[in-house]
Amino acid sequence: MHNALMVLLLIISVAMIFTILGQTSKSDGLSGAISGGAEQLFGKKKGNSYDAILSRITTVLAALYIILSLLIVAIFN
Repeated sequence: MHNALMVLLLIISVAMIFTILGQTSKSDGLSGAISGGAEQLFGKKKGNSYDAILSRITTVLAALYIILSLLIVAIFN
């Protein structure tokens, strides 16, 4: 059972790495701070975009990672 939980933790870890690397950068550097403020406030709705989906998946995977890690420690220590 310990090995199965560890493999599941590894799969969640790798999936979380890929979803984080698949997201676009949220900062545009200095040029984004000067000219991109209005676009960020009024433009680009990200409700159902690719980045929003990846962000939700990352949040779920991170929660599963934390819960599974605590479960492994609680059961096997």
